[in-house]
Amino acid sequence: MLASKTHPCPSLISFPPSPTPRNLPNTLTFFHPKCPPHSHSLSIKAQHPAHTTPGQLRVDIFSESLPFIQKFRGKTIVVKYGCAAMKDETLQATVVRDLVLLACVGLRPILVHGGGPEINLWLKRLNIEVNFHDSLRVTDAPTMEIVSMVLAGKVNKHLVSLINREGVKAIGLCGSDGELITALPAPNAAKLGFVGEMALVDPSILWSIVDDGHILVIASEW
Repeated sequence: MLASKTHPCPSLISFPPSPTPRNLPNTLTFFHPKCPPHSHSLSIKAQHPAHTTPGQLRVDIFSESLPFIQKFRGKTIVVKYGCAAMKDETLQATVVRDLVLLACVGLRPILVHGGGPEINLWLKRLNIEVNFHDSLRVTDAPTMEIVSMVLAGKVNKHLVSLINREGVKAIGLCGSDGELITALPAPNAAKLGFVGEMALVDPSILWSIVDDGHILVIASEW
């Protein structure tokens, strides 16, 4: 299991709605030939006078978005997803739709996820004590078995299925697949158990999948 300190959840990049004239949309919907027939939308804050027409508003939003789409089109981006954002089903659906939208406008997203709350839930169900040391999970053999089952199994495959339902193909991996990540025992492994520090990342297995237009979903466990 990767050794990582507990941090507050990062805020999702969002564009809060601005006051708009009644009945004027503030959402631009992007379409792409490889996307599913239903649309995915990206809302962007737009400042405009009261007399702005719906058509002009769409032009303004597209004008603001286009430079960013052009700048990052074809780029591989890594999205870290975890903490409370995984517990809210509505927020989870929003994250998935945003990932699909990024893929539709030409970016190459890779989702790296945790699953701490789900791990804790299953450990409690199985009466396995949950302990932390210096903000790191103490991971003995029974705990490691549950961590692997929950992250690489339940959580990973659930996220893959959500993306697939949106019409874009996703593939789930964990750090041990294709020797993607090699880790060494943490310096305080005597106290932490099966917790390690990243020693090597070999992304070669990823490129063919990403080049084929799939969204990779990687569990932060191996």
